[in-house]
Amino acid sequence: MRCHQFSAGPENLNGGRLRMSGRTAATALPLQPRFVSSFVGVPWLRPHQLFRHRPGRKHVVMQLSSTLSGIKDLLFNKRNMEEVRSSRRKRLKPGKVSPCRPVPNHIPRPPYVGSGKPPGIATRPEVHDAKGIECMRASGKLAAQVLEYAGTLVKPGLTTDEIDEAVHQMIIENGAYPSPLGYGGFPKSVCTSVNECICHGIPDSRPLEEGDIINVDVTVYLNGYHGDTSATFFCGEIDDETKTLVQVTQECLHKAIAICGPGVEYNKIGRTIQDHADKYRCGVVRDFVGHGVGRVFHADPVILHCRNNERGRMMLNQTFTIEPMLTAGRPNCVMWDDNWTVVTADGSLSAQFEHTILITENGAEILTKC
Repeated sequence: MRCHQFSAGPENLNGGRLRMSGRTAATALPLQPRFVSSFVGVPWLRPHQLFRHRPGRKHVVMQLSSTLSGIKDLLFNKRNMEEVRSSRRKRLKPGKVSPCRPVPNHIPRPPYVGSGKPPGIATRPEVHDAKGIECMRASGKLAAQVLEYAGTLVKPGLTTDEIDEAVHQMIIENGAYPSPLGYGGFPKSVCTSVNECICHGIPDSRPLEEGDIINVDVTVYLNGYHGDTSATFFCGEIDDETKTLVQVTQECLHKAIAICGPGVEYNKIGRTIQDHADKYRCGVVRDFVGHGVGRVFHADPVILHCRNNERGRMMLNQTFTIEPMLTAGRPNCVMWDDNWTVVTADGSLSAQFEHTILITENGAEILTKC
């Protein structure tokens, strides 16, 4: 979803007025190709770690072979990778992370906040009654409006920490809690993933530069329900190749949403995304996936964005996210030693778009849309 200008004063579905207010170098650790929902955890591991999946067991994580065939090598556009290596664009480095921002005591927290326990993934899908659907629409709408506002702030010289501050303030002024804050120790209220950062970038003191791209990932917890969305924004003038990457990623999301409906197999989402990405020689990140969302931040099903043979069908009144991450080069990942920030191994650019959707009788309703 490309976001338009934010207009002050829209009303949310609860009838309230929206309000808005004006590290040392890390060591990159190689990741084995696996599937992980954004911020998924299990009791015996930290929530951002990657776990193996074996078919027939719980869909918490999944594993693929790390070997790429010669055909796949061609699809991942080696020319782009060579250009990245010779480019003058600087690789990302971690900046200074400011302290966690406070949330007023009257705002309800998700159960994982302050529990001291790593959050897990719920094994039941999020299927709602009429009241739950209205609550999901409200949280989704607020998340969309916060994301749209964040996009208007993107400009050279602005730090990602300043984006976090603005997002945090808008969320709490509307009576909601920023879901990432305190999730498994995540220190900020939003994820900001710049250039080669695939996901889970921690807002810090690095100023945005002309020609950067940035994904802003917003999740709000409102009236007991999470709304989750993200979009990639341009910072100043962007070259045509980068524009194509971002556009194709957005198209992948909307093509995937278009095929959703009751009884449709989840694996059709990955096939649809992979088919479109392959036409443009974009890599599709396999390590991170979409997920059920609603009363809990992460639930079944796991939504794979690549071709797969996983079973399971969509249900009426179910909510989940689709959030494809594409790369200009290979989709291999490394994680910084902050144990959150995930970047492309070859330094190539990455883009992502995400919506929370509701399965309806006629297909799918986008809940995170202004």
